[in-house]
Amino acid sequence: MLKRSAVRAAIYARGTIGEAAGAVAVACGAVPTAGRFVSSQPKRVVYDPAEAAPSFADLPLYRGILKHKEIGRLFDIDDPFYRCHQARNGVTTQIAGKNYVNFASYDYLGLNQHPAIVEAAKTAIDNLGTSVSASRIVAGERTIHGALERSLADFYGVEAAITFVSGHATNVSTISTLMTADDLILYDDLSHNSLIVGVRLSGATAYAFKHNDAEALEALLLEHRPFHKRALIVAEGLYSMDGDVGDLPSLVALKEKYGAWLMIDEAHGLGVLGETGRGSAEHYDIDPKRVDIWMGTLSKALASCGGYIAGRQELIDILKYQAPGLVYSVGLSPPLTAAATRSLELLKAEPERVARLRSNGKLFLSLARAAGMDTATSEGHAVVSVIVGDLVNAGRLADRMLARGINVLPIIYPAVPIKAARLRFFITSEHTPTQIREAVRTMREEMDGLGKRPRQKQAA
Repeated sequence: MLKRSAVRAAIYARGTIGEAAGAVAVACGAVPTAGRFVSSQPKRVVYDPAEAAPSFADLPLYRGILKHKEIGRLFDIDDPFYRCHQARNGVTTQIAGKNYVNFASYDYLGLNQHPAIVEAAKTAIDNLGTSVSASRIVAGERTIHGALERSLADFYGVEAAITFVSGHATNVSTISTLMTADDLILYDDLSHNSLIVGVRLSGATAYAFKHNDAEALEALLLEHRPFHKRALIVAEGLYSMDGDVGDLPSLVALKEKYGAWLMIDEAHGLGVLGETGRGSAEHYDIDPKRVDIWMGTLSKALASCGGYIAGRQELIDILKYQAPGLVYSVGLSPPLTAAATRSLELLKAEPERVARLRSNGKLFLSLARAAGMDTATSEGHAVVSVIVGDLVNAGRLADRMLARGINVLPIIYPAVPIKAARLRFFITSEHTPTQIREAVRTMREEMDGLGKRPRQKQAA
């Protein structure tokens, strides 16, 4: 059990909050990795039957959680994670009976509360029930599955698509199914956890290249591509931690030059990038067929849940019969399938939603920069992160913003570098300019007041 006094002493012995955060990260056993995945032989430990049975409480993962919570208590910061919301998440939300302007949800196009989508989900339940009750390969297809997948393929301008029940599982299953120990994978070093897990499970030789650095990627291709039959380049369309756009033209050029496949994760790009929300290809005016694997999620702009892969028919056939996340997992439920299908229809019919989102994102970014905030590489496409430094200040700011009626969450190590903790704002098409201006103004005031006495918290 952690001792409060011991943690306090460790913190102040190092002099600064930032250094304390680093000490906590080390204590949690979170060591950053880079470059190739290399397996190491663990130290041999012999089980002693005389000792007590292993406890989950002894795991470094659990001790790390306790240390983070103790830091929050020491600095009087409420835990910002897993808060219970009592209303539909949208531009506003309700927590503990109080209303807040919400900048912590992925509802980029404001479709989560759209009556047409709610009605589509209800109708699907009436006609098909709440579940398909087994994997699709066992329980069979439903007409709505095919309708959604044809719509996705058409939207991307490719041959076919397939849907999974989880966006995370989509990446894990796809990469680990397609690639083997004989292959090479090169991935952007800011890739999402789901991509990295898929890379690890594939067993392929894998190297990270510096974020959005085409020269670094080409150097790795020059060095390693000749020794592998197949190669896969993995990157994202819109990066959700920093809000910048992947360099698709360079990625396409390099994959064609070196005979590799290219996989683009469009989880945050669909409905956001491009004049009509068709993602990276439209944003850069590139033929979508030049990308081998388009991946995306249904849980953000499409107000549903699940993931998808779009591309050539042969790719989709392989996944339908071989991907564990599809073959051994239940099919997408009828209400979720119907909601995603109707959302996609509205995205096509109402491109003005994409235009409003783009305008709101640019407004937030320009105001934040004018206020002297560090927005790093954000380009104002729905995601704007304000870098605040260490995890304690990030927690303090999120706490103070909530006290002033604005819900925005901190992102801390190990999700981001130790000294790059941030508050991440998700902008939607439905935020008003007034809400955006007020959020930036409040953030600036609270950043300026970090060294002052905290504001009185609202009673829960």
